[in-house]
This record gives sequence, C-alpha cells and structure tokens, in this order.
Amino acid sequence: MATDTSARPRTGAATTREERRVLAGTLVGTSIEWYDFFIYAQAAGLVLAPLFLAPLAESNPGAAQVLSFATIGISFLFRPLGAVVAGWLGDRIGRKKLLVFTLIMMGVSTSLIGVLPTYEAIGIAAPILLITLRILQGFSAGGEWGGAALLSVEHAPKGRRGFFGAFPQIGVPVGMILATGTLWILTSSMTPEAFLAWGWRVPFLLSIVLIVVGYIIRRAVEESPVFEDLLRRRKESSAPLGQLFRGNWREVALTAVVFIGNNAAGYLLIAFFSTYAVAALGMDRPTVLLATALASFGWLAFTLWGGRLSDRLGRVRTFQIGYIVLALWAVPMWFLIDTANILWYFVALFVMTFGLGLSYGPQAALYAELFPANVRYSGVSIGYALGAILGGAFAPMIAEALLNATGMSWTIGVYIAVVALISLVGVSLIKEPKDVDLHA
Repeated sequence: MATDTSARPRTGAATTREERRVLAGTLVGTSIEWYDFFIYAQAAGLVLAPLFLAPLAESNPGAAQVLSFATIGISFLFRPLGAVVAGWLGDRIGRKKLLVFTLIMMGVSTSLIGVLPTYEAIGIAAPILLITLRILQGFSAGGEWGGAALLSVEHAPKGRRGFFGAFPQIGVPVGMILATGTLWILTSSMTPEAFLAWGWRVPFLLSIVLIVVGYIIRRAVEESPVFEDLLRRRKESSAPLGQLFRGNWREVALTAVVFIGNNAAGYLLIAFFSTYAVAALGMDRPTVLLATALASFGWLAFTLWGGRLSDRLGRVRTFQIGYIVLALWAVPMWFLIDTANILWYFVALFVMTFGLGLSYGPQAALYAELFPANVRYSGVSIGYALGAILGGAFAPMIAEALLNATGMSWTIGVYIAVVALISLVGVSLIKEPKDVDLHA
C-alpha cells in the first residue's frame, strides 16, 4: 500500500477542538454501549439463571449457569447482521448517523430488560423476551464499533492514528468499570435478597440517563472527513458489500482471526472471573466486584498506551507483544485466583490487562488501514463481529463447561492460551499497514 500523501491529515501533536469533540464522542458513545452490554454479561453470571431459568436452576444449577452464559453468546450471532446493515448504510449515509441510531437502539433494549417480568410472573415468555432484547443488543453492537473506530481514526493527524483509534477502544474498559462499579455499589448497599428481588434492575434502567448524555455529545460531532471526501469523488456503487468480499475477503478473515484471542480473554474478565470467585471460591461478592473494577483501570491504561505504542512500533508488533503476554499468563494466573485471596485475585487480573490492552489498543487503526475507503465501514464491522463470535461469544459458557467437566480452573487458561496463539499467528500474517493512505 502507498504511504499517505493526502493533504488533509495534520502532522502536529496538538489536537484541534473538533478532534477533541470526536474523541469525546467516540469514547462516550462506546462506553455507554459497552456499559449496556456488560451489565447484561455480569447479570448473567449473578442473577439471570434463578430469575429467568427458574425450573432448571432449581433442578440443575450448574446447567442453568451454563445456559445463562450461553445467552451472552446468542447476541453475538446477530452482530454480523448488524455489521452488514450498519456497514452498508455507514458507507453511504455516514458514520455519525449510524452511531446515533445504534446508541439509541442499544439503550432502549437495555432499559427494557430492566422492566422485564421474570419466569415466576410470566413463565416461558420471560426467557423468550429476554433473548429477544439480547438479540437487539447484539444487532446494535454489531454496527457500533466500526463507526466509532473509523470516526476517530479518519479524524486523526498523520502519525497518531493508533492513539486516536484507542479512544473508542478504551470505551470497553470504561464501560466495564461503570458496569462493575454500579453493581458493586448496589451489592454493597443492599441485602442479597433485595438485590435479587429488584436491585438488579437498577443498572439496566440507568442506561436511559446515559443514552441521553451520549446522544447529545454524538450529535455535536462532525462527519468523518474521509467519508466526506469519498462522497465528493466516488462513483455510485450498487453493491459495496459484494465488492468487499470479492476484493477484500482475506482482510475480513484476518481481522476476524486477530480479534479471537483478545475477545475471548476479555469476556472472561467481563463475565466469568467474578462469578467464579464468588460461586466456586466463596469470596465476598462486593469485594470481588470492586477488585474487578479496579483491575479494569489497568485495561483502560494499557489500551490507550497500546494505541500510542503502535504509532511508534507498528500495529503488528504491538499486537504480537500483547498476545505473547496473554498466552504466557493465561495458565499461571489461575493459581493466583485459586488462593481465594483478594489481593492475588486483583494481581492476576491486572497483569492480564497488560496483554489485553496491547492486543486491543491498536485494533481500530489496524483495521481501518487494511480496507479501502468505500468498503471500510463494512470491512471493519464484519471482521470485528465475526471475531467476536469466534472469540468472546461463548467464552464464559466454554469456561464454565470446562470447569464443570474437569474441576480444574487452569484448563480454562489453556483454552485462552490456545486462542491467543491463534490470533498471534493471524496478526503475524499481516503486512504492517501503518500510515497508508486512508483516502484510497
């Protein structure tokens, strides 16, 4: 690929007012979207099995928990559909409009979960409605990340795409901190019985407030300059999605493979570790949630640093370092967690976030630089969605099944090490794309 020769990108280190608004808009939007997504993931580990799968939870609690975790993965199956629809529209009407739409869809779905009747009230209709709303969450998430990533990367000055692209990425740990922190406050301030009866609904309903804030901020952000340039100079294309798979199927496949390891490990941090610590090790739930939230600050810092580091070392090299760390730490960390000591639990998760951050921070810039402008939204969104299905969709369910089958937590570490190595191979097959022309 040719180096960027466009006159539009700046080279200075200082950010303009509009660039700061873009960074704030992508960060706030993705933080809210992932708060919504993660509240569900954590609730699946804490309360959804007895509330929505009551008969199975009474007869076979282990199977009910596996099925509860499986509902996390169901939404991932609809991410590619959301990515296809959002990518097709985003490549035509703009990144900004799609981001506003997906933000509202995610917020409405999450808020409705907060008022959903349980199995005790309406029987089998309860899990059916829950899964339906979860599917809507997955559909909106499929279109969210691609738009936020491209809006930030396409506004970036030359030489700072990795850093700018890290802002929608840190929306994930920020959403994790918000979700876990909210649950920590609730579980610390009420009895377990009250939390199971009504307290679990509060974080879902809080999404309404967050959506209003995110909507206001995103409406103030201008459209991507690359998209505007594309509108001015491209010829009409009747099937950009067809063009994507005819000309860029290899890039779609590689972007999916690159994401598998990070997404699988990330969803264990999001949905599995706290459940395991409380249910299997007997640790105090509020303390575990607090330690998980604090460890997520490491994820935030290392993700931002990973994006910045990729501007110096390159996207591929930064990814490689991250995945090597994840693969090496995946098994040893379980021996720290199994001490049931809250300090070692925190250390295990915090060290893991170093590998997570370096294999996530450069992702937006790497993906954007792999696709031509006219199919970029579709390419990055579909690759991301497919990687999420193969990686995180059923990672908590697989972890729970491995634990039930073997009784040994370190086998989950072997699983994570294997998927991290698969992604390491995938990213090593990519020729370093840093600083290619995004207008091409």
